[in-house]
Amino acid sequence: MSLTPDSQIADLLDTARAAGRDIMKIYETDFEVRAKEDESPVTQADEIAEAIILKTLARLTPSVPVIAEEAYTAGHRPDVSAGTFWLVDALDGTKEFVKRTGEFTVNIALIHDFEPVFGIVHAPAIDQTYWGGAGKAFHKDKNDEATPIHARSPNPAGLVVMTSRSHRSTEEDFLKDINVAEERNAGSSIKFCLIAAGEADLYPRLGPTHEWDTGAGHAVLAAAGGSVTTLDGAPLEYGKENFKNPFFVARGLPNGTAA
Repeated sequence: MSLTPDSQIADLLDTARAAGRDIMKIYETDFEVRAKEDESPVTQADEIAEAIILKTLARLTPSVPVIAEEAYTAGHRPDVSAGTFWLVDALDGTKEFVKRTGEFTVNIALIHDFEPVFGIVHAPAIDQTYWGGAGKAFHKDKNDEATPIHARSPNPAGLVVMTSRSHRSTEEDFLKDINVAEERNAGSSIKFCLIAAGEADLYPRLGPTHEWDTGAGHAVLAAAGGSVTTLDGAPLEYGKENFKNPFFVARGLPNGTAA
């Protein structure tokens, strides 16, 4: 399934950026931080940005169900058993938002046949946008034209590995037998995008995540030639019970594959 016409993708990109602008308005204030039932933080920025995205999706694809983090937490849990649905994390990296590191994103993903087929990741604090689907992925700075991006094959001299800034677990054990040239920390789904852009090679996540955390970044990386698998090498699938992910590894191109 692809998004057609191109104007629909343009509309979604505009929506992600609009959500990002409203997030930044709140980011610049002394905003309140509340705790959800699972003790994860939530702010007014999460809720306002999600409302903007849901309004656009209802207009563009009224028959496609949407799983959005805050709405889902509040009890809105539509049936996605047909395998086609949207995943929305309007403010991925709320902890980074609260810490004011700038490493948070707006995530919108389309799932079809339980696989991510299109995704947008917009990082409003640094004004970077990544998107991709149907084997094509792109990156855009604020004032630049969109440019195609491609994952890279691993460097025999060692891998650049992305790890979570705020959610570390047992990744060091996973990496002990891997030739690591550099380890970079980052928040939110930016990690997937740096691999998609050929700036990093590997992102192991051995901690809890939900599908809305990963869908958009996964789609961008897959469109750029990379992959996301469980630890046993199976594809990371979507539409799971409670939308909880198993541990996973995101990778760039396999050895010997040209970008």
